[in-house]
Amino acid sequence: MKRAPKAYKDIDFLKSREARTIRILAEYLEPEKRFYEHNVKHTVVFFGSARVKPYIEDKYDTKRYYWAAEELAFKLATWAKCLPDNGDSFKICTGGGPGIMEAANRGAKRANSKTIGLNISLPHEQEPNNFITPELNFEFHYFFMRKLWFVYFAKALICFPGGYGTLDELFETLTLIQTHKLEKPCLPILLYDKEFWEDLIDFDKLVKMKLISPHDAKLFHFFDTPVQGMEYLKPRLEKIIKNFREPE
Repeated sequence: MKRAPKAYKDIDFLKSREARTIRILAEYLEPEKRFYEHNVKHTVVFFGSARVKPYIEDKYDTKRYYWAAEELAFKLATWAKCLPDNGDSFKICTGGGPGIMEAANRGAKRANSKTIGLNISLPHEQEPNNFITPELNFEFHYFFMRKLWFVYFAKALICFPGGYGTLDELFETLTLIQTHKLEKPCLPILLYDKEFWEDLIDFDKLVKMKLISPHDAKLFHFFDTPVQGMEYLKPRLEKIIKNFREPE
């Protein structure tokens, strides 16, 4: 009689509801292995719209967001290469798709730096961009596992204008910091284009209505140019990385 396939080689089983836990673990263990192999300990994460196009004109001039993200990622990646290459440097990390994600990977690649893309399987919009370092190109099924890896190595988060996905990533991170579920109380969170964000969300009203505390409104910092972003981030990243201790 022909041997039955081993359970871990049975594709039908691995795709089944009963094997969901195995799939979740795989999306933790396989990235962990690859990050370890490539000595990734620190990242600067870029969030932002997948729909921003670099060469398309519109009345809001959204292409400026693309090129600002590309330039900031280039400046950060260039500076990171001056840091000791013993794990104390950092990599630019994105969601791996088009728009702002592509821009940040593109800027890092222009600096000849390795750059990370944490892609996710979606019916539309989300395909890996061409600027991700191939060995650091990941594909996730579960949003929550992808979010874990966004935050796990993050030493700063940079959020450009975006839609539901961008807002979800931003506010989940702010919630984790606010509720002390994230052991990174000094994690810099930068929001690009102060006018956009203040027009979108009345943060002061949230404070006035006591829906958040005054301190909560200081968990992020606005900036309007890549130069401003670098000036704010450099001293903070240097301090965070210098004081970093490997988790036990």
